Amino acid sequence: MERKKLEGNGFWESSRILLPEHRRAAKQLSQEQKRRQRIEYDDQELEQFGRVLAESKELGQPVTIKLFDEREHLVVIGIVDRLDPYKRRFMVDGEWFCLADVEGVE
Repeated sequence: MERKKLEGNGFWESSRILLPEHRRAAKQLSQEQKRRQRIEYDDQELEQFGRVLAESKELGQPVTIKLFDEREHLVVIGIVDRLDPYKRRFMVDGEWFCLADVEGVE
């Protein structure tokens, strides 16, 4: 059985066009849906994170730190060089990171 071009949406199926504006809007929507949300931790969990970071600095033990980013999962592995409680940040391998971005410490 031969199918006619206009039958069963055959014409429209073969001639779809995506305008540049629609392509950009679809890409932007896809990126918005992929964004991660920041996890809110209570004071006890934040204190535990700080304790593990301080132990890394004191004992020179490497730690694995999971950091928040909207688009990807970031992991920092190393020994904590410095802690700055006033600016709420810490340094690993010469690079500063914000304590508020910490999602987990192992």
